Amino acid sequence: MEHFYRQEQTARSTANANQTDHGPKPYAVNIARAAQRNQNFRTALWTGCHLQMTLMCIPVCGEIGVEIHPDTDQFIRVEAGQAAVMMGPCKERMETRKNLCRGDGVFVPAGTWHNIVNSGNCPLRLSSIYAPPHHPRGTIHRTKEDADTMRL
Repeated sequence: MEHFYRQEQTARSTANANQTDHGPKPYAVNIARAAQRNQNFRTALWTGCHLQMTLMCIPVCGEIGVEIHPDTDQFIRVEAGQAAVMMGPCKERMETRKNLCRGDGVFVPAGTWHNIVNSGNCPLRLSSIYAPPHHPRGTIHRTKEDADTMRL
């Protein structure tokens, strides 16, 4: 029953996603404003053949979670809030640590372990560019738990 519920939830997210992902056609947008309006943990804003932008909303004390993208470079920009980023060659050695605020960006080369934690007292708003695209076109993860479920 739980598996069916997840499939149904995924189907609903995919149905709504076509209204959100504006790629691959040309598209102009105020990214900061779009990030402020996004209430989902992750929303694919634009997906093309070689590039993707997602918007993220991380709750207070939340995080994106420790992750690695073996074949994808990533650029993450803080649109609102405060964050701490950790990066490194393996999960146990994420020795690069920086505090971030609005307007700061982080370049994450493919094969780099990383995590971003909301260190502020309001939701953290991020925009993220992946090259090549990392998530399926139209991805919407309402919560981190939804995103983690999709990885299984």
